[in-house]
Amino acid sequence: MSFDEKTIRSIATLARLKLTPDGTAKFAAEIDGILRWVAQLQEVDVDDIEPLASVSAQKPSMRADAVSVGNLQKELMQNAPEAAHGFYIVPKMVE
Repeated sequence: MSFDEKTIRSIATLARLKLTPDGTAKFAAEIDGILRWVAQLQEVDVDDIEPLASVSAQKPSMRADAVSVGNLQKELMQNAPEAAHGFYIVPKMVE
């Protein structure tokens, strides 16, 4: 696939780029190079390669799903400088 200068100018307009005529030719050459590189990647035979979800074959360690001590509201409220009805009282931020 080849990009002509008209296509490059259209893309530049959409991207809000100001290109000089020299810049248009330069970008056309760069995009052609990128597309040639992508075409090389398309030629690689990957039929026998299994897709990867991660580059690491390790599985994450999982912790046990165990019930822990809960309902510590009274103990936590002892650290509060001010509290009311089991909640921290903080300074008003918006007046």
